[in-house]
Amino acid sequence: MDERPGDPSEERPDKRLAVVTGGTRGVGAGIARAFAAAGAEVVVCARRPPDVPVEGVEFVPVDLRDPAAVRAFFDGLPRLDVLVNNAGGAPYRLLTDVRAERHARVIELNLTAPLTASLAAYEQLKRARGSIVMIGSVSGTRPSPGTAVYGAAKAGLENLARSMAVEWAPDVRVNTLVVGMVRTELAHLHYGDEDGIAAVSRTVPLGRLAVPADVGAAAVFLASDAAAYITGASLLVHGGGERPAFLDAATVNKET
Repeated sequence: MDERPGDPSEERPDKRLAVVTGGTRGVGAGIARAFAAAGAEVVVCARRPPDVPVEGVEFVPVDLRDPAAVRAFFDGLPRLDVLVNNAGGAPYRLLTDVRAERHARVIELNLTAPLTASLAAYEQLKRARGSIVMIGSVSGTRPSPGTAVYGAAKAGLENLARSMAVEWAPDVRVNTLVVGMVRTELAHLHYGDEDGIAAVSRTVPLGRLAVPADVGAAAVFLASDAAAYITGASLLVHGGGERPAFLDAATVNKET
């Protein structure tokens, strides 16, 4: 999905191959659908198959925390043009609720696993002059009580992507989508019932939560020819972020 000056495009297949890690539900499934709609051949990998298969998307079972399995998966691909490191997440867990070993598993999934996948995919992406899209989070740019280790891992992922972009240029482009709140099938676990989701939506300047298709469209853009000169960038997909609390708390200029 990415042609730049000097590419041997006549040797490249018309249909690009995109891999989406953790692409079986929620944001990942939205990303997979977006690439399929853009004409790519799409493979998603995760430990468990999707509850609802995505049309035109192949599923391959892979434990992304198993480096040997990850390397075997990428070695078995005929080619690779785009890698979307989407797999991740964490339960709500205060720092003192569990031992450090449990927190380390969150870092392993959200930071170490994307590094493992990127290294395993590097040679194929280099041959294709392809790109990597990291799925980051606003949790990595602000305090994240209850998901502090997840936020730390996402902050590290964004920094890793910037360094990777410099080390691997000009052969592989690497960018990050910094994603805000998204309405998925699990939104009720984070925001509550419909009233809770509506209340949370009002805190977003655009007045709604993102949907997976919003993130998918941004990922397709970063992997496309239109973004051929973009690498090491962080694209905010958060509806304008959060309205600063002090604006509502201040007792002056309420009528202006």
